[in-house]
Amino acid sequence: MCEHHHAAKHILCPQCDMMVTLPSLPHGHKANCPRCGTTLTTRWEAPRQRPTAWALVALFMLLLSNLFPFVNMKVGGIVSEVTLLEIPGVMFSEDYASLGTFFMLFVQGVPVFCLISILLLVNRASLPRSVSHFLARSLFSLKSWGMAEIFLAGVLVSFVKLMAYGDIGVGSSFVPWCLFCFAQLRAMQCVDRRWLWDDIEPMPVVERPLRVGVPGIRQGLRSCACCTAILPAEQKICPRCGVKGRVRRKNSIQWTMALLVTSIMLYFPANMLPIMITSLLGDDMPSTIIAGVVLLWSDGSYPVALVIFIASIMVPTLKMIAIAWLCWDARGHGKRDSERMHLIYEVVEFVGRWSMIDVFVIAVLSALVRIGGLMNIYPAIGAVMFALVVILTMFAAMTFDPRLSWDRAADPGHEEPTKHGK
Repeated sequence: MCEHHHAAKHILCPQCDMMVTLPSLPHGHKANCPRCGTTLTTRWEAPRQRPTAWALVALFMLLLSNLFPFVNMKVGGIVSEVTLLEIPGVMFSEDYASLGTFFMLFVQGVPVFCLISILLLVNRASLPRSVSHFLARSLFSLKSWGMAEIFLAGVLVSFVKLMAYGDIGVGSSFVPWCLFCFAQLRAMQCVDRRWLWDDIEPMPVVERPLRVGVPGIRQGLRSCACCTAILPAEQKICPRCGVKGRVRRKNSIQWTMALLVTSIMLYFPANMLPIMITSLLGDDMPSTIIAGVVLLWSDGSYPVALVIFIASIMVPTLKMIAIAWLCWDARGHGKRDSERMHLIYEVVEFVGRWSMIDVFVIAVLSALVRIGGLMNIYPAIGAVMFALVVILTMFAAMTFDPRLSWDRAADPGHEEPTKHGK
């Protein structure tokens, strides 16, 4: 079916490339792709006030979190307490600047940047066009790199590990940090990519018929990965956001495989080398990831042992296998089961960053357990390698183009209604 409607009424699904007509959505509803189920756009009630309120609450809670002690530990009458800002400081003092940098960027830096960007963009701050475009591009690129809630999970795991050595307590900033984690997630969730870009600048008009229910690649069209604009396939630079793009990501499979192989090469030493060293009464005891899981299991902390095993061993392994499978399928091998490949891709994207939980556990333990000659914990080289494995697999998932799997599917050739729901 051919239509000459304005491009703003249509969208190319970023996951399967299907051309979809967007319905008129009531408040609190979202439009899903009828082919792969991906959320295309969401209509929030009070789209400016809601993210503004959550962002302001999040920033205020973060300020409180950094002003007071975060957690404390008491062993043999000696009390050790640490603030959030002291955690990366310990990493730098122990010559593990990379871990300290990861903490500063992923736990506080990225969330703060995203929250400030939300406040400026949704409230139409008077900014130069280049600045507003930069903020919008960066906001949606960095969302998945904010790991405040993963750090919180790492803190809870650290508590379980330290209970065997002394009394663990939370400081005045612990509750504000929990509230910050929740508020910043809600602030980012309440900003819709399509709505925000339409608010910044109108979508360019496509001077050709748009056939609903047909993939863009078969119409000579492509979707801008940044602002969702529909563009001619031959147009390399989006006139709205200025981002370069192609019908399919250039050398997607090659980049994905290169990053995957590199992560596999680092994965083995990351599991064999110690990730932390515990100094107890002057006796150094190195610990690997699997040794930590075994120790927790033997101490009866079965749920925590399972969490660490799943997040630090099972998830990275399965993620590497899944990425390799996606590349193999995209090269035309195996069955044409695009729906299964799409599900695998969605899972890989969602769970990948949670493997950083073990790195944050080490950061908390190294900062908190500083009790003179009695007991100290230090990070080790295995932690750096494991963090790099997680980061590389995240990049591998990002460079893979999921539309390659759907390109193998048969052409539906008919119009499909858009699914929408709450």
